[in-house]
Amino acid sequence: MPLNKSWNDEFFQQRHRKRSRLLKGKVLFLPVCAFLLLLAAGCNGPGRIENDPLKKPSESNSINIVISGLGMPFPEGMDENDNPYLNYIEEQTGLEIGVQLPPTEVYNEKMDVIMSSGNLPDMLHTYEPVWFDKYVKQKAFMQLDELIDEYGPHLKEKIPAEVWDRVRYGGKIYAVPSLNEVTGAELMYGRKDWLDRLGLEPPETLEEYYEVIRAFTLDDPDGNGLPDTIGLTLTSNLGRSSPFFGAFGTQRNTWFERDGQLVNGSILPETKETLAFFAKLYQENLLDREFPLNLQNNVFEKIENGQVGLFSAAWYDTRGPIAANMSKDPEAEWIPLPYPTGPKGFKGVEGKNIIRGYNVIPAESEKAAQVIKFLDFIASDYKTLKLGFENEIWRWENGAIVTDFALHDKHLYRGIYQSLVDVPDQQLFKQRLDSLGDFNLYNNLQLIHSHIIPDAFYGVPTPAMTKYNKKLKNLEDVFTKIIMGLEPLDAFDDYVRTWKEEGGDEITKEVNEWYSKQ
Repeated sequence: MPLNKSWNDEFFQQRHRKRSRLLKGKVLFLPVCAFLLLLAAGCNGPGRIENDPLKKPSESNSINIVISGLGMPFPEGMDENDNPYLNYIEEQTGLEIGVQLPPTEVYNEKMDVIMSSGNLPDMLHTYEPVWFDKYVKQKAFMQLDELIDEYGPHLKEKIPAEVWDRVRYGGKIYAVPSLNEVTGAELMYGRKDWLDRLGLEPPETLEEYYEVIRAFTLDDPDGNGLPDTIGLTLTSNLGRSSPFFGAFGTQRNTWFERDGQLVNGSILPETKETLAFFAKLYQENLLDREFPLNLQNNVFEKIENGQVGLFSAAWYDTRGPIAANMSKDPEAEWIPLPYPTGPKGFKGVEGKNIIRGYNVIPAESEKAAQVIKFLDFIASDYKTLKLGFENEIWRWENGAIVTDFALHDKHLYRGIYQSLVDVPDQQLFKQRLDSLGDFNLYNNLQLIHSHIIPDAFYGVPTPAMTKYNKKLKNLEDVFTKIIMGLEPLDAFDDYVRTWKEEGGDEITKEVNEWYSKQ
């Protein structure tokens, strides 16, 4: 759909279709619901707000929101404006909610088009702190303190004070934040059956990792007599490499304290040392030769087909490519490995921002109270929206959650609503992950959490970040060229000079001005 198409036209069409469907559904549903009400069984789930779901909301109780579809498909006959979970939210809140999902591949561009259109929705959700910062400074959003005090008791209760502080400008709140459920993403996983076949122990130091990667590449660990194994794989732009940077005491685009000042990890000498390690692997044909072109699905395919010996896994990969490989090869056995410890004793992994998204209300919205009520309900009914409907998608059995995986996957789209206000509950989180099967998911996350390398800068994006971040990120293309031998290692020094000259010094100055006030 063209970016300049009026988004209001799309809303009008969707809401017209939705009202037609809902009206038809309510006419058919009324006798059954009335009967159940007479039996005092009720038609709705727990946590009901006192509103009659069959009573058509007044115009003042309708809101329009723009959110991400997260790439989630809808079952046949459903869409973002007509499905059991949105209908449930509407019934519980008495609101009529019009949902707009800009295409995922142009989400940020579409958000800019909407902001410049003059026809704004009642709420927008963004995952980009730079976008949030840009429009707050243009005074495009409403400050929310009084609204949250009046209409957001669950938001106040479940979102920590330090998180609210990160969405304040001039002491005022300009977004309802959604929290990251996990603190980091990557940990090392390796083939234990290959280690056993070659008489090797799980590696701990970076030197031991080098020896295992070498053996997994050259010593026929799968026993088929062919040179067809990959000791270590990465994705393009050095994805799935964080534990190796951590072994040298750095992370890209993470701020570290050095001599009382904050310095960006991308320009530290330790990053140059990490690139030298990868370049050595590549020169000796021990690193996947295709890594510069690898997308995630390419890496997953190689793992599933039994080509890869170890890699930096996402915490959920044990339920994905690792499980797929073990299904294909019953002899395959994967285990979590210690994070590689570097020559100076460093180890660890990149952390995630505590905030995953921002819900903002345009300054001229007349439905701000309704939006806060909507978001407060999302926070209040976390279990239903996170797990799905009890006794349909999941049930309690012997004190544990048992999940119907077919229905769970069919209704994953509910996450587009639930993730608007993610307020993690660790006990529920563990129960949910354990219910998904024996994939070590919760233990993976605990291992990651205990090895996070914290980012010393956690303020709102600075003006220079907004201006220069994209350009500076593109400069990192030279990292791949250094690893492949297309540029000498000393090209890193040229990169550092260019980074500083093209905005990095300005960002560093602003970051340290923030740091001096903490």
